[in-house]
Amino acid sequence: MAEIETRRSPSDPADPANLTPAGHNGGPPLDEHRPEWGDGGIGNYFYWKTAHRAAWKNPSPGIVAFRIRKAERLGLTYEEYTLEILERGRHLQIEDVERIAQIKRARSARTVNHRK
Repeated sequence: MAEIETRRSPSDPADPANLTPAGHNGGPPLDEHRPEWGDGGIGNYFYWKTAHRAAWKNPSPGIVAFRIRKAERLGLTYEEYTLEILERGRHLQIEDVERIAQIKRARSARTVNHRK
């Protein structure tokens, strides 16, 4: 009669290839996990996360249309213009030539670094 080959399960403790300790569930190692708030303490992470979500929530269509028109007049994208409002708390004007130039230089630096 032909001999039947038996296979051992990967969790068989007698298997020499199995180097996981007893009681291990086979999941990823916990010491390599890095929480989304980084290596430091949690601090105000969840407050900042909530505020970030609230700031980028969809504004009314009228506000979006206003920001798009204003951004196009200044030569910026909607995201750049909105981010400036959120960061500085003020709407850019035509007279803010220096700040608009800084934003455009940062944009070109991002696209150059992104292509590499």
